Amino acid sequence: MLRDPGIISYGTAAALYGVLAVLVATRYLRRDIDRALFLAAIISTLWAAILVAQALLGQPGFLARYLLELFRDSAWILLLFAILQTALRQGGRTDSLKKGLGIAAAVLVTSLAVLGIVEALFSVNLITGKPRIIGQLALSLLGLSLVEQIWRNSPAFGRSSLKYLCVGTATLFAYDFLMYSDALLFGQITEPLWDARGFVNAALIPLFAVNVLNTRRQPVDFHLSRTAVFHVGTLIFAGGYLLFLAAGGYYVRAMGGDWGEALEVVFITIALAFLATLILSRRIRARLMVFISRNFFDYKYDYREEWLKMTRELANLGDDPPLPERVIGILAGLVESNAGALWLQDDQQNYILQASLNMNVPRYTIIDRDAELVMYLQEREWIIDLTDYEATALAHKLPPLPDTLTKLPNAWLIIPLYLGKDLYGMVVVGKSWANVELNWENFDLIKVVARQSCNLLAQADAQNRLSRAMQFEAVNKATAFMVHDLKTLIAQLSLMVSNAPRHRNNPAFFDDMIATTDHAVQKMSNLVEQIRNPMENNTEPLTTTDLCSLLLEVTEDLSRRLPAPVLQQPPADVIEVRADRKQLRNVLAHLVRNAQDATPPDGEVTLNLKTTKSSVVLFIQDNGSGMTEEFIHTRLFKPFESTKGLTGMGIGAYQAKEYIRELGGDMDVTSEPGVGSCFSIKLPLAHPDNSPSKHAEPFSDIDEPDSAPINRHKKLFSAISVAKRQ
Repeated sequence: MLRDPGIISYGTAAALYGVLAVLVATRYLRRDIDRALFLAAIISTLWAAILVAQALLGQPGFLARYLLELFRDSAWILLLFAILQTALRQGGRTDSLKKGLGIAAAVLVTSLAVLGIVEALFSVNLITGKPRIIGQLALSLLGLSLVEQIWRNSPAFGRSSLKYLCVGTATLFAYDFLMYSDALLFGQITEPLWDARGFVNAALIPLFAVNVLNTRRQPVDFHLSRTAVFHVGTLIFAGGYLLFLAAGGYYVRAMGGDWGEALEVVFITIALAFLATLILSRRIRARLMVFISRNFFDYKYDYREEWLKMTRELANLGDDPPLPERVIGILAGLVESNAGALWLQDDQQNYILQASLNMNVPRYTIIDRDAELVMYLQEREWIIDLTDYEATALAHKLPPLPDTLTKLPNAWLIIPLYLGKDLYGMVVVGKSWANVELNWENFDLIKVVARQSCNLLAQADAQNRLSRAMQFEAVNKATAFMVHDLKTLIAQLSLMVSNAPRHRNNPAFFDDMIATTDHAVQKMSNLVEQIRNPMENNTEPLTTTDLCSLLLEVTEDLSRRLPAPVLQQPPADVIEVRADRKQLRNVLAHLVRNAQDATPPDGEVTLNLKTTKSSVVLFIQDNGSGMTEEFIHTRLFKPFESTKGLTGMGIGAYQAKEYIRELGGDMDVTSEPGVGSCFSIKLPLAHPDNSPSKHAEPFSDIDEPDSAPINRHKKLFSAISVAKRQ
């Protein structure tokens, strides 16, 4: 009897399922899942006991055993339906799937049970062995389908409480499917599979027991220490290595001929020496321990919390405390310290002390770019522990420390800061107030936080540099504008001095000289006042200005140079705009003067006025050298860009366009090299409702060939007409 594996197998299953039923019945019967598990355990106990009784006594018969097999499968399927109901409820899904599977299970179990009962009562063979096996296969597949649906419909947070039940029931039905598939294939149940079935069912009971305990908030967790896993892993590796060694020795001996045994001894000896070297190597053991810790155990830190804490600290845009001190505090806090100092790279690639926190730093704080420590950190992203540094430096070939760092009190860690692959700075952290053991996880977190902090430090430095550059640019821009005005005054005074010998006896010349000198004095006084009070608004108030009379003054003043500008068909009516008359006169004079500079003496510079109901457009045209499209778009209205070499500041056109825009207008230009240019200045009328109607004509009228320049340059003025329509 004791030699029958089937009796021992099913007897063990009956005993263990009985214990499980008692455990569930005495403590845990509050949930549907617990009650279904209790029913399944009771029926499984009876099922296993019946099989033991049949093996010992030959009773009960086959039909009773078959019906109990059906009830056992039905009980486990009922458990799966209870689990599925919980999964659907947690996932917020409908129970239409449960109803469909329930109907299928009820029909299948009822059909098989009714056929079995009718056969037992009336001794009628309604079905043969193969249909019964197919029915058992169908029940097994139904059970596996239910497990799959439970796992698919369970939310992620609910799977941990169901995984043991799902694994246990899936194993039960998978084993039955394997056994009955084999029976269907070969016409009978294989005896080893049948005898082992009880042991398989009994082996799954711990899964059910652990699940019951865990769901009652009494978790049963199994923990292995890192040392235990290390030793087990070492033994497994050594065992695998010895198996490989045995296989290698066998083939060496088999293939070595007369030298086989000798070669086998040599091979085994060398391999064992190599294995001993690996096991005794501290570096190999350390790397194996790090591998085990990274892949098989929980982390020391809550990385989400650490990342949020760092983000809150660095996202503060204020300077209380400054960013360098915050970076020191974050890195020091990772190792339970509150002291440190920060060095960053300067323009000469040396490392300058930027900030310190709770640490007394020496008077000399510069770390030279050629220091051995800097060279070492540029090659290796290492965090250096300064505890017993002299002994450690000899063992690991670390560089000597600069005098600046050796004089730091209570220095503990040197944390390099990298911007990309370059060493941007370093943080020296003071000793911790607690006994902190550092491992790979501490170092990995410190490196990640250090890189992120370094990026923010570099970004802040770039912003400071940009701010200083913008301040210098503003100063240079203001200076350039002043120099431009001074250059104009110098040109006026130079012209006056050069003409003085010829007109010294002309009283009118002296009147002009006095007026010019007075204008220069006023202009320079305004510049001096602007330098003294750069933030004060020195803009004159806007007044109503007659544009026609202003253009006549400009053309008259500039008619002394060739080619003389001509205002074509000046309108008889007044065209008024709102502007500072002096400043608008300077802008228009500058544009006309530029047209003269670009045109040969025998060329033409013409001015045309056209009005609409709300604005007036002035066209300044010349047939000079012209400009390329690229120069117009990229350089013409850009300050400090000039085609006059050292004699031009390149800000006149920029000033002109900016002032026209201040008045609410706009300025555009069309040009072609070798043909000429046309500047169009559009200004709003001071009284648009009272503008003369006879001047409110379409801009296309200017395209009519009423002047010599237009006749000679049709190609240019076709482009001008486009500008006017805009």
